[in-house]
Amino acid sequence: MATLAEKKCTPCQGGVEPLKSEQLTQRMKVLEPGWRIVDEKRLEREFSFKDFKQALDFVNRVGELAEAEGHHPDLYLAYGKVGITLWTHKIGGLHDNDFILAAKIDRL
Repeated sequence: MATLAEKKCTPCQGGVEPLKSEQLTQRMKVLEPGWRIVDEKRLEREFSFKDFKQALDFVNRVGELAEAEGHHPDLYLAYGKVGITLWTHKIGGLHDNDFILAAKIDRL
């Protein structure tokens, strides 16, 4: 079976129930430490870097990945840190796509 990072995000058309409790717990087990679920609606992580340039380079790589996957996170860029928030707007919560993109970001 393919790992999350080997899967491809699929377009979400809405009308799908967001992932809940046990589903979220199971998917969190395959992500790198640092990710957290907020209110069962968002997946968040903060990454630390030596300086602004390294943080900016990371944001650009995440942006390229997001474009390739067709699934776009909210990004926060500051000196030496990048905050990432994932959620699927069309369903108002978390979808497999959010975990797939998180796993791919972990590989960056």
